[in-house]
Order: sequence, then structure tokens, then C-alpha cells
Amino acid sequence: MAVRLGINPLTWTNDDMPELGAETPLETCLAEAKLAGFAGVELGNKFPRTPLELRPVLARHGLDLVSGWYGSRLLERNVEAELAEAEPHIALLAALGCTVMVHAEVSRAIHGERTTPLSRRPMLSDADWAVLAPRMAEMGRRLKARGLHLAYHHHMGTVIESEAEVDRLMASTGPEVGLLFDTGHLTFAGGDPVAVAQRHAARIVHVHCKDIRRDMMAEAKARDLPFLEAVLAGVFTVPGDGCVDYAAALKPLAASGYAGWLVVEAEQDPAKAHPLTYARMGHDNLAHLARSAFG
Repeated sequence: MAVRLGINPLTWTNDDMPELGAETPLETCLAEAKLAGFAGVELGNKFPRTPLELRPVLARHGLDLVSGWYGSRLLERNVEAELAEAEPHIALLAALGCTVMVHAEVSRAIHGERTTPLSRRPMLSDADWAVLAPRMAEMGRRLKARGLHLAYHHHMGTVIESEAEVDRLMASTGPEVGLLFDTGHLTFAGGDPVAVAQRHAARIVHVHCKDIRRDMMAEAKARDLPFLEAVLAGVFTVPGDGCVDYAAALKPLAASGYAGWLVVEAEQDPAKAHPLTYARMGHDNLAHLARSAFG
């Protein structure tokens, strides 16, 4: 296959809620990721953050580093200041052979606030877009010079969440800003992953395969839950265990020649969703879906 399968350590231990999986050592996450069949992992909060420390840890488990999340504040500071803040992260990804940097704008974001409902998430004004889009484009150009493609991660509770906002970001920037296509976040935001994949396949440089439990999504919206409370309630699951039509969503990517990573990223409460069980389920379901789409 042209694609490779990776996993995010959120299956075992949660960055936004460190108490989830706090007792699980990094070695367990990595060993079980390999056991489940994955070729690579994204960064998490238990990972060493220098190439000298991280490279041998991953090598022990035969895993590659896929990428890692970076939250920017380009609405609040210019590109030079942002690059200075991001430099250790950029250097780590580049040194370990990553080709994309997961990037989300977190100015004003509420996704990490346990008591703020998703209905109160921030929205961009036209004036905000006029600041953010050119800065994001410049950030993308500067990352390209370091061998990394900016993979913009639309995310619940942030300034770019909806399908319309994804469309506007793509229209307001050029190919220097790639799209991280996250099936779960698009679905939760009321969007259509298949339509987005069809429109923006040429801009998609990274994929997060997060499925949605339709009944829990409906309940989360009806109760106007904060993002993390929806996670705890079980709104997300691994590919093939929810309502996302992956066969249709992956088809436009295959047709466009996508050859990057497909990453299982499905944060759940590990006390309710046994990590290795769900990692294996996610891998096996996604491998079948990927073979069907990509051959």
C-alpha cells in the first residue's frame, strides 16, 4: 500500500486529561502499538523531546515517529515569535524524519476547558481571518524550508472547527498550508467527511482516523457538553466502530495519490476502553479499509 498506519498515544494516555492513563508507562504504549500492528506513533506527553533521547526509545520498538501536535497562537503573535516558540518541536520532528507537523490554532480555544460547553467555542471575525490566513501561509512556507508540511488540524472547540471554516482556510491559503483530514472532528462539527475529502483531496497531507458513536454525539450536542466531557462519555472510537463511512471518505484520497500516514486517533477513557483491544480493532479495521481504498 502507498499509505502507512500509525496511532496516537491518546489510546493509552491523554494529553488534555493527564489523569487518564497516568499510570501507564510510555514503554507499554509503544510495545502495545507495535503489538497491534502499527508502523509508527505520534507524540504524546510522556515522550522524550530531544532526538538523542527519543530515537533509541522508538527504535527499541521498531516504530517511526509520525508527527506531533503543535498549538499555535498566530492570532496573538507574529510568525517570527511563533517559530521561536515552536523551534524545539520543529527540530525534533525534522531530526526524526517526519514530513508533516500537526498544527492547530489554539488562540481562544476551549477544547481543554472542562466546564466550557462547545457552544461557546470561539469564532473568527473577518478581521481575524485577515490576520490568521497570511500568518498561517507564511508559517507553512517557513516549515517547508525545514522539510515539514504544515498539516492544519481542524478541531472541536477551536477557531477552525466546521466544514465551512475548513473551506475558508483552504481558500484563504495556498498549498503551503496542508490539511489534516480528521474524520471524527468533522463529523462531530456537523460536517461531511466525504464531501471535504472530495473537495480538498489535493491539499490533504495527513489523516486522523477517529470514528464517532452517533448516539453519544447526539447526546453530547443535546446536553451541550464541554469537549473533554464528550470524550469521557465515549463520543469517539476507533475506525469501523462508529458511523463514519471510511470506504467513501478514503476513496478521494486514493484517487488523488495520497501516500502519507493514516493515524488512529481515538481518545477514550482507558478504564472503559481497553487500550490494546481498541488499538488492535482500530488497526485491523483500518488496514482492511486502506487495502480496499488504496490497493
